[in-house]
This record gives sequence, structure tokens and C-alpha cells, in this order.
Amino acid sequence: MPTVIIIGVIVLIIILLIVWGIKLYNRMISHKEMVTNAMAQIATQVESRWDALSNLIQATKNYQTHESETLTNIVAQRSGVNKNSSVDTIEKDDRAFQQALRAIDVVVEQYPNLKAADVYQNTMASVNNYENNVRHSRMVFNDTVTKYNRLIKSFPNSIVAGMTGFQPEDYFESTPEKQEMPQW
Repeated sequence: MPTVIIIGVIVLIIILLIVWGIKLYNRMISHKEMVTNAMAQIATQVESRWDALSNLIQATKNYQTHESETLTNIVAQRSGVNKNSSVDTIEKDDRAFQQALRAIDVVVEQYPNLKAADVYQNTMASVNNYENNVRHSRMVFNDTVTKYNRLIKSFPNSIVAGMTGFQPEDYFESTPEKQEMPQW
């Protein structure tokens, strides 16, 4: 009789461990999906930001052909950002965007009438709005990554995460350029 009880307890413990592992695995999947969703939100805002910048480029075409071609080339070379993009891809895209903004500043300095134009002012307001949305989306992403990384790094979750291939995600890092709000 004691052997049957011991075997029953062992089987029960094994069943409980399997149920716990399945629930934990599903929680990790859920958190990983939230990270993917947060990156998709960034991708959406980045895409909208580039669309607003493209509209601004259209406004500058009437002022200077050379700068317009430079800006168009910068936009054409940007990286495609989507929900599967890495933090590095977003950072590269952000550098291209900043380069395009600097090129627009050059055009605006040469043509003060452009800066006073309603089209320019409205479009710059849109760019600024999307830039703020990108910053907010990055904060949400980092918060989501923190929750996910905590889940997969804490013991005993780290054992299940290691066995099932869950890896920590990277954060967006703060840089001096990102700490300052744009001054357009």
C-alpha cells in the first residue's frame, strides 16, 4: 500500500509539473506576442512619420530641385520597418530620418518663404506629432520587453524558457539625440 501511495504522489507531482509548464509556456507566448505587437506599433508610427516627411519633400520640390532629389533618395533608401524588425533596424531607420530632416533644414534656411508657408508648417506639425508617437511607442515597447524579459529570466521560468527557445529581447537605448525634443 505505501508503494501505491508513493507512486500516486509521484504521478501527481509529474502531472502538476506538466500543467505548470504548459501554463508557463502559454504565458511566455502571450508576453512574446505583446513584444511583437509593441514593435508593430512602432513600425506603424515610423511609417506614418515617413509619409509626413514625404509630404514635406513634395512641398520643397517647388523651391530647389537638387535638395529635393537628395531628400527623395534618402526616403528611397530607408529600411522597411515592420513588426518583426529588430531594435537595430529601427535605430538605422531613425538615423536616416534624422538625416532627411537635416536636409530639409538646409532647404528651409535657403528659402525663408517655405518656412512661412502653411503647407510646410502643417506638415512639420504632423512630423512632430508622429515623432512624439514614435517616442511613446518606444517607451511602451521597453515596458513590454521588461515584463517579457523578467518572465523568461526568473527562476524556475528560465529553465522552461531555455528548453523552449525563448530569448531576451533588446531595449531601445536613450541617446543624446533622442533625449532632446525636436526643434523645428
